[in-house]
Amino acid sequence: MSSLSEPRRLPFVDQEVVQRLLKGADFIVLFLGTMVLFLGSSMWIPKDMAATIGFLALEVAFGSMISMRWLGLYSVRALVNPLRGIVSSLATTFVLGAMVFASTHYFLFRLEPMWLSGWLALCVAHFTLTRSAAALWARPLAKAGAFSQRIAIVGGGKAAEDAITALEVSRDIDVEIVGLFDDRHDKRSPASIHRHKKLGTIAELSDYAREHRIDLIIVAIPMSAEQRLLQLLKRLWELPVDIRISGYASALKLSPKSYTHLGKLPLLAVFDRPLNGWGSFLKSTIDRVLAAILIAVLSPLMLATALAVRLESKGPVIFRQRRFGFNNEIVEIFKFRSMYADQSDASASRLVTRGDPRVTRVGRIIRKTSIDELPQLFNVLFGELSLVGPRPHATQAKAAERLYEQVVEGYFARHKVKPGITGWAQINGWRGETDTAEKLEKRVKYDLEYIDRWSLAFDFYILLKTPFALIRGENAY
Repeated sequence: MSSLSEPRRLPFVDQEVVQRLLKGADFIVLFLGTMVLFLGSSMWIPKDMAATIGFLALEVAFGSMISMRWLGLYSVRALVNPLRGIVSSLATTFVLGAMVFASTHYFLFRLEPMWLSGWLALCVAHFTLTRSAAALWARPLAKAGAFSQRIAIVGGGKAAEDAITALEVSRDIDVEIVGLFDDRHDKRSPASIHRHKKLGTIAELSDYAREHRIDLIIVAIPMSAEQRLLQLLKRLWELPVDIRISGYASALKLSPKSYTHLGKLPLLAVFDRPLNGWGSFLKSTIDRVLAAILIAVLSPLMLATALAVRLESKGPVIFRQRRFGFNNEIVEIFKFRSMYADQSDASASRLVTRGDPRVTRVGRIIRKTSIDELPQLFNVLFGELSLVGPRPHATQAKAAERLYEQVVEGYFARHKVKPGITGWAQINGWRGETDTAEKLEKRVKYDLEYIDRWSLAFDFYILLKTPFALIRGENAY
């Protein structure tokens, strides 16, 4: 039974990512393997048939992938049962391959038994290895609920009951309802619906979603309660989760095109996570690959900087600081130490100002050029930061003598994505000191704009513009 003391769950593993990776592997192996075997059989295949051979290999690979998808062989249920997955995938590929090769043998050229034996061995080896490996990886995750979409229901009464009933009778979805959250404590909002208990208020949902994994919030409140609906959405929009309104929460029936469906439950979209599924996977993969390359390329500069820091003043070369990460999680970031060790401010309760006596001579140079940030490439490699995103702020950082979250309404919405080493605000001149409310508001404005506009192309644009922003060196000291 869910509770507010429930232990942290594993991150949600999007089945779309797993399916795309497997489909890609199947297509590449079947296409290239068929081509290689065809071309390797040139002693009995006419040399002028190269284009036809390519088309046949494409037909086998693409047709097999589509057929297996239609049969559900890329689903998690199939992955955790490797024997069924291997046998079904082989049977599907063999049937399609037999049809293509039979027509080839009859109409185009003769296929020798040795070629067919090689193709069969390729399929058996590929499906046995990939499905067995996938099962070893997927089984413990499936058992821990990593593939299940965790849902919180906001509201009570009939609207919430209708939404829960629709989800429970849907057999083609993998969801887990963690509980209900509502500010009301009367007959309109009972303590439980079916077997799902009320876990707290809307304010407690915000805290719960930051401590535990919530993938989707379904608002089951009548749309006629406009003021109440607006107030709770204002509280929830900062969370990095999808937010939907139940289609059963209003007597007003919109066009079917207005709804998306989760099983048998119609939903109206309100807020989407900026990054999910395939986009999140690609960004994370590119981050780690580029971080590894940059660490290798910049290692001489980083070693020279470490030596300069150590020679000028006593103390550790690396400065560690706790900052807000994705979903307000605390991450410890790495920087080259730019202050005297006995004057370093780990909580950033006092911002660095122009001519700050705490900063060393080497520190002024590396802060001006942002060389002090280079160790954060290791944070990217560990998955704690991204190359591009809102800059992570220290937990006690202040503007106009107030904590950042007290200065800007909706401040925590900038944590809906991983923080980055560089970002949209930084290349637009909003880097360095945030001693006034106006400076912080401008930075947050650009951070939220980045989240709304996110794409891989936008990330690469920001990366390309970053060196020019560093050359300007505005507000960095």
